[in-house]
Amino acid sequence: MTKLDIKNTVKKVQDQNDYSDLVNLIPYAKTIGIEVQRFGDDVLFRLPRRKSNLGNPILPAIHGGVISGFMEHSALLSLIMFMDTPVLPKIVDFSIDFLRAGHDKDTFVECEVARQGRRVANVAITAWQVKRAEPIATARAHFLLG
Repeated sequence: MTKLDIKNTVKKVQDQNDYSDLVNLIPYAKTIGIEVQRFGDDVLFRLPRRKSNLGNPILPAIHGGVISGFMEHSALLSLIMFMDTPVLPKIVDFSIDFLRAGHDKDTFVECEVARQGRRVANVAITAWQVKRAEPIATARAHFLLG
């Protein structure tokens, strides 16, 4: 995908406030079912309840890798949505802390982007299910911007 394709896709999804085309740029994000809702400058990512995302069917609980992937891809999508640079950021480092089990429910993520310099971005990520004040996981991600 070229820089122009990414830039045009980002502009289109922002104008229409429908981020499904942006999610479709990333096959894994599409596979696990990431959804995006934007409210002004605030963005909320949603991972809908799906049997295919479960890792422990006895509890049942979402697979830790799915939670990690959801959080990492949400950070990536946040950067694409708010950056002026039409490139796909490259992950440099990702660190996650699992705080509670991710039960078989819709899961939400919020990202806070703190961009440092021209080439690196840092993102803080929080995932929750029932109450925002009771996160199931927190993470930090570092991206190379080009």
